[in-house]
Amino acid sequence: MAVNMIVFEFRENEKKFFEDNNFENFNIIFYTECLNEDFVKTLPQDLLDNTSVISVFINSEVTEEVINSFKNLRIIATRSTGYDHINIESAKKRNIAVVNVENYGETSVAQFTMGLLILLVRKIIPASFYIKNVPNHDTDFTGRDISKLTLGVIGTGSIGAAVCRAAKCFNMNVIANDLTERKELIEEFGIKYMSLEDLLKSSDAVSLHIPYTGDNYHMLGKQQFEIMKNGAMLINTSRGEIVDLPAMYEFIENKKLGGAALDVLACESINFGCKNLAHKLNTVPMACLNEAIYVEKLEKFDNVIITPHIAYDTQDSIDFILDKSMRAVMDVIRGGKMGRIV
Repeated sequence: MAVNMIVFEFRENEKKFFEDNNFENFNIIFYTECLNEDFVKTLPQDLLDNTSVISVFINSEVTEEVINSFKNLRIIATRSTGYDHINIESAKKRNIAVVNVENYGETSVAQFTMGLLILLVRKIIPASFYIKNVPNHDTDFTGRDISKLTLGVIGTGSIGAAVCRAAKCFNMNVIANDLTERKELIEEFGIKYMSLEDLLKSSDAVSLHIPYTGDNYHMLGKQQFEIMKNGAMLINTSRGEIVDLPAMYEFIENKKLGGAALDVLACESINFGCKNLAHKLNTVPMACLNEAIYVEKLEKFDNVIITPHIAYDTQDSIDFILDKSMRAVMDVIRGGKMGRIV
């Protein structure tokens, strides 16, 4: 009997993977829309009754109501490492397996991080605006040689370690902070580990590569920005919740921070388009509305770059994610535990 599966947030760059791989025991239906409490109500009842596997990305909101809408759901597969967009407790109650994808995109994210750093340091965005005759933008395009700068890397897991190695290729001085020090980074690349406070005081640019745990909400806030070097830059390709955006705005505005590049935001389903903000004003949490306001303010600065969570987004990473995700689903169907969170 075929496994009925729905893939939500399906994108054009995922199409070729499913065309090239014959999942003969699967009946797969694709939706470009995010899965949330509104969209689930538009699905035909036979899909809600007979679907056993759903696949989502980070902009879906798999709440208890959404989970309970599927009568015979057995597996929720998220094509991401993070899974806070899924109500894990509700899945547990119904004995529904949840699987994710670990350690993807380390090369892609490291390359993107270095790209953001160069864009900031060499003022490439305002220079491009100047050539395009975009009014009211900076005309001082004098940058720095990044080999003369110190990069502070917070989190040296697979992605953070890849950033360290990439930065050393540019002859940067690299310092790091993590609960666990990686011996190979110290011995092969001369990376020096230090406390978070010392790293912030010493870095010309700080790059975040840590998971969001809830305990590190707004880990970088007013107190941390205060001790950073004048003109230091911040790059965040990890999780938006780690940075206090209103505090960052204050330090960008008073020029204490030299710039910021954010590929991630809190409340991404609002800021990056899965929800219509005007339509959702009555249901969006106040913290998310506040975040959206500061995103709009920050977009006006020449030395701020905001991108829609695309650091991982290369075809190589996408194919890896899809392959790992489908392998995990098939393994769980056979009784295995590959990629299982619960």
